[in-house]
Amino acid sequence: MASPKTIGEGEVGARKEEKSFSKIPSNDILPSDDDSDEDGVSDEGEVDDLPCKLAMFDFEQCDPKRCSGRKLARLNMVSSLKMGKKFPGLLLTPAANSTLSRADSRFILSNGLGVVDCSWHQVNCTPLYRAKSSKQRLLPYLIAANPVNFGKPCELSCAEALAAGLYIIGEVRGAKLVLSKFKWGPAFLELNRDLLDRYAACSTAAEVIAAQNDHLQTIEEESLQERNKAIDLPPSDCSDDEIE
Repeated sequence: MASPKTIGEGEVGARKEEKSFSKIPSNDILPSDDDSDEDGVSDEGEVDDLPCKLAMFDFEQCDPKRCSGRKLARLNMVSSLKMGKKFPGLLLTPAANSTLSRADSRFILSNGLGVVDCSWHQVNCTPLYRAKSSKQRLLPYLIAANPVNFGKPCELSCAEALAAGLYIIGEVRGAKLVLSKFKWGPAFLELNRDLLDRYAACSTAAEVIAAQNDHLQTIEEESLQERNKAIDLPPSDCSDDEIE
């Protein structure tokens, strides 16, 4: 969201940066492509533990077997919304102009949090205007941990976007509950915990964007230092007049 635009597996709501970043997560937390755990059914207690209603506009562009939003819907944790019908809550979507922050907490807890499920490869030709809502927001810069886009900036799945949204408004328990339904879920928190904590400590969208930009600047500086190390060759032991 600054904002980078988030959509995930091919899904969801954050503005994508056109820069490349050298800081890619290590392979020791690389998730398996197989996320075919049996869905089962979430018990009523788990659903009741969610801090608000979760919802999704599904453009049906993703592989249904790998779509995290559909899995959450099968578990009765997310409601599928009809295109054209207005969602009364806050929607995480690439079409938004403002960034999510704690300032949105009260509205979300009262009215719900939603995502747009569409393919990253088709987002530019997707009629996002059909996903109507009372408020729309972007997510700030985060790293995907889902098997399809692991290590990529901002290309979050529906589950990652919903969890990030809950975490940023202070609902950490709800975020962990959403991610607990996926083998790769804990990796998302491991990759992004420091950033999520920084965003959650911000009171306004402006503060979130400032925290995001500070992080991106740090990445750029570290990348530049690494490139300079490669260019900085050690001096030769021989003097010029020893070379014939």
